Amino acid sequence: MRTLIRNARVFDGERNTPQADVLIDGDRIAEPDGRPAQVEVDGSGKTLLPGLIDAHTHTFDGSLAQALAHGVTTELDMFCLPDNLARQRDLATGSDNVADLRSAGMLATAPGGHPSQLMAGFDASTREAFGDAVGAFDTVANPAQAKRFVEARLAEGIDYLKIVVDDGAVHGAELPALTPEVVAALVEAAHANGLQTIAHAITAREVAIALDAGIDGLAHVYADAGPDDPAGYELARRIAAHDVFVVTTLAYFEAITGQVGAADHALPGCADNTVHAARTLHRAGVPLLAGTDANPFAPVHGAAMHRELALLTEAGLSNEEALAAATSVPARHFGLADRGRIAPGLRADLVLVDGDPTHDIAAISSIADVWRRGVRQPR
Repeated sequence: MRTLIRNARVFDGERNTPQADVLIDGDRIAEPDGRPAQVEVDGSGKTLLPGLIDAHTHTFDGSLAQALAHGVTTELDMFCLPDNLARQRDLATGSDNVADLRSAGMLATAPGGHPSQLMAGFDASTREAFGDAVGAFDTVANPAQAKRFVEARLAEGIDYLKIVVDDGAVHGAELPALTPEVVAALVEAAHANGLQTIAHAITAREVAIALDAGIDGLAHVYADAGPDDPAGYELARRIAAHDVFVVTTLAYFEAITGQVGAADHALPGCADNTVHAARTLHRAGVPLLAGTDANPFAPVHGAAMHRELALLTEAGLSNEEALAAATSVPARHFGLADRGRIAPGLRADLVLVDGDPTHDIAAISSIADVWRRGVRQPR
């Protein structure tokens, strides 16, 4: 099947072209060659973009389809138990009507550490969605267990390793946490096996532990340093100096502080602090990746990415920078060389929207068409 999209404004993941034709040939983007196409799509007044990449989600039954309907063609999952992961991988591999998937699989945390306290409260339907018995996930108690833990995750087919550095302060709790020595041992074992490492760290102290260990990326911005706290500015400079990327998840912090009663259990002002942190990190030159922390509750898969992009512009990113944070930037930092841009030879993961999100970021939600691996999705 050949599809020609005519006269569209094109944001290719890095730059904007006012008008161009783009050819889909099978599952790839191709250079228009003048030969007939079975399908022609009028892109006049519309903008064509690479499929969006959500760099932080938690995938469960139904979420990959929900994501794709909103233009998210790839989800980077940050915690998925083995039974659920196998099911979601089979779905993403065998079907083009759901988003593609990469995953950290089972995260590394201390016995009783985050997110044990959240999973203990899941009801039966949520437990079934996650696909495994709650509480039956592997943990790391000491540095000697790091190598075994990483090898077990490799056997499950993970794409990168997520390490939890969280003592519960942001959740208004006191939780067991990995020691700096265990974090360092996990990073070392992962790197020895060619795995990238991403840290769940939400306070400045936790981020410092992750940086000392040699982490590659952070799964959230930090939430405990407001505009009047000089520690936040120094931390941003240190993250930049370590060449570490940061997944933003501003929509998640907004969602949890907006829920009834949630603010009583979260760090005061964390939503405002996180937007400020994203602004500070951006000014320091830290690569920002758009991620939402979409999960079975809030924020929701797919639609949360549209909100994340709006929040990134509030944090000082230009519209083009925000769109790059959801396309070419996560593709580059997660080694997804076949997507995240519009160029001949790459996967035809594409989103066509009414209007111009490089001028009005809200236009990203006005979806006209989505293609996943060249397959046009029913609207």
